[in-house]
Amino acid sequence: MTGKMVEVKDQELCIMDTTLRDGEQTSGVSFTDTEKLSVAKVLLESVKVDRIEIASARVSEGEFEAARRIMVWASQLGYLNRVEILGFVDGKISLDWIDRAGGKVINLLCKGSYKHVSQQLRKTPEEHIADIQKSVDYANELGIAVNVYLEDWSNGMRNSKDYVHFMVGKLKEMKIQRIMLPDTLGILDPDETYMYCKEMIESFPDVDFDFHAHNDYDLAIANVFHAIKAGIRCVHTTVNGLGERAGNAPLSSVIATIKDHLKMETKVNESMLNRVSKLVETFSGIRIPTNKPLIGEFVFTQCSGVHADGDNKNNLYFNDLLPERFGRTRSYALGKTSGKANIKANLEDMGIELSTEALKMVTNRIIDLGDKKETVTAEDLPYIVADVLQESLEQKILINNYSLSHAMGLKPSATLSIQIDGKTYESTASGDGQYDAFMNALKNIYRRLKKPFPKLLDYSVTIPPGGKTDALVESVIIWQLDREFKTRGLDSDQTAAAIKATTRMLNLLEHTNT
Repeated sequence: MTGKMVEVKDQELCIMDTTLRDGEQTSGVSFTDTEKLSVAKVLLESVKVDRIEIASARVSEGEFEAARRIMVWASQLGYLNRVEILGFVDGKISLDWIDRAGGKVINLLCKGSYKHVSQQLRKTPEEHIADIQKSVDYANELGIAVNVYLEDWSNGMRNSKDYVHFMVGKLKEMKIQRIMLPDTLGILDPDETYMYCKEMIESFPDVDFDFHAHNDYDLAIANVFHAIKAGIRCVHTTVNGLGERAGNAPLSSVIATIKDHLKMETKVNESMLNRVSKLVETFSGIRIPTNKPLIGEFVFTQCSGVHADGDNKNNLYFNDLLPERFGRTRSYALGKTSGKANIKANLEDMGIELSTEALKMVTNRIIDLGDKKETVTAEDLPYIVADVLQESLEQKILINNYSLSHAMGLKPSATLSIQIDGKTYESTASGDGQYDAFMNALKNIYRRLKKPFPKLLDYSVTIPPGGKTDALVESVIIWQLDREFKTRGLDSDQTAAAIKATTRMLNLLEHTNT
């Protein structure tokens, strides 16, 4: 990159999130109208992004119904100017679709490279501008504001700059709010992003530009960073980085980068980023990688014992990405690299105190388990401690027996006999599945005893490859009661494995509450 970077001014940046439009173009992702409405509400009201793009015009009746429902809600709260829909240069078709849905902002998809206008549209630049003018005029008649996407702008800047300048020069004379600069195919590097964005801003200082990054080379965040350094004041994101091919710039990473590296502000509520990430993970079915910055399961987990030791002495391994900023907490993993500091930190959190010799024995056992590739969790610690010290963790709660039934046309039912502190309790309940019926019977007993019962947050089942019907099944359940914790059960039967994980949860609660 030639030239000196401009100094970034202390200014609030605009965030436009396009999870519900561009993010939905992720292979296999399709949100229902109810899911779209839920995500729209969280993004605008809780996360507080400035704008959202929710749909593409003309796609389907389901897309129309989702857009209509969001617009009804947005109109009640005065958010209509913050909700946008992608539309096309197709005369009145897209605009009529948006108008019927109640939309008030169109993001008009225009061609940002000469190759696209000449080969895809088979038109001259002048003809394309004339068509755009007709769409803008009709939008003005309907009272719909217009933003413009210059599709394939990055290739346009590489290969046909004169065309890009011609387009922007003509567009700025029309009644258009913003011109949006997409790296449609994710081809740019940070140096190019900076130069091209700076060229746009210096050539057209009166135009408001957005930058829209794609992540094909894993450079989306770096490109957003350099676009802002060049003077761009609005950038586009998606929750969890969803989007076509390799996706878009992730909302959480963009917000952290803006605050910590650019020292600039947004309206976004950082503490809600994890919540919206989990919501979109659930609705999209696309799991968040465990090492995904800020939102991955393990990104605030220290594995090295050296790190835990340094944190214990003076937070020596902390950085600006404190988990509390994002509604999360720091933890210390257990495994062959843990060391005594990690293990001691976990034991202290559980109120367990060991002698130096006992701690050494527990550390060696965890290292052995790690060498065997076994996963060790904080919830395993009391059992490991008991095993190492040749003691048995007192089983205050025992499942005496249970009976599960499932007949075609009838709801599954469960009868449960459980022993708590030596007393036996029984209950029968039905449910949507055998495990659900078991849980309902268990909750009946806990309700009668007025004992606290955790909320089930997540339930995953792992079956080893090979297709054997007698293979062991591991059920991992995440619970929440004051804090999140995880238990697991192993059995050849999926429901039995889940019940073992649940029994372990009950005894952990009894152990930590006494």
